[in-house]
Amino acid sequence: MLALLILLWVSPTLSHEFWMLPRSFLVSPGSTTLLTLTVGENFVGDQVAFTSPLVASLRQYSLGKAVDLRDRVPANEQLPELPVVVSQAGTYLVAFDTHPSQLVLSADKFHAYLHEEGLDFIIKSREAAGNAALPGRERFRRNIKTLLQAGTRGDATYAVRTGQKLEIVPLANPSAQKRGGDMAFQVLFDGKPLANALVKSWHKRGGQTLIIRTITNGEGKVTVALPWSGAWMVSVVHMVPVTDSQDHDWDSYWGNLTFALPEKQ
Repeated sequence: MLALLILLWVSPTLSHEFWMLPRSFLVSPGSTTLLTLTVGENFVGDQVAFTSPLVASLRQYSLGKAVDLRDRVPANEQLPELPVVVSQAGTYLVAFDTHPSQLVLSADKFHAYLHEEGLDFIIKSREAAGNAALPGRERFRRNIKTLLQAGTRGDATYAVRTGQKLEIVPLANPSAQKRGGDMAFQVLFDGKPLANALVKSWHKRGGQTLIIRTITNGEGKVTVALPWSGAWMVSVVHMVPVTDSQDHDWDSYWGNLTFALPEKQ
């Protein structure tokens, strides 16, 4: 697996990440924490409210149970922060899927974005079909997750497969890892390993953003050495031809996972 580390001050991309963060990744059992949504680049962006038109699915996993959180999003209001009850010690996973949105880009901007996200096979497909000069008509969805830890006792919730269309699954509990060590992830699409996908691991430090780029192997897995403690974001994008609409050519799915490596070693 090839890894390329890049320190970014100015984003060269047209894409926008979308992620979910808790106020703190380490919470006290029996408490309530708040989650926020952010859209932006380089792990820096603008807050987005939870709204009914945005939320397709919103679930909390813990202690072998799944709880539907959609009823906590008001029908006709914007919810800046989503309260999540952390009742007992253990690991908590919150998974959020958006309804589809539409995007049309000029051919050059579309190809630049495809290349940045490791989707060159879409460029080749457009070229083979003689459509490379046409605008890119895309329908996109977000499949995002965040991991919380209540107390010091972790459990296997970190590895729960939520059934999201595009999903990043850590193969070890991040709360039990050490900075500088290896972290392994598996990327799934439709529940199956996604090979040759570009996976980005993001971290903010000292006013800069570090991105570590890796490519999934035939089992959809990557292993990344994460050098620092604190909040991390892992992202991946996948795209397939649209089969149910004449108004779009491509369906894209943006997978995202946030977690924290513990400060203490």
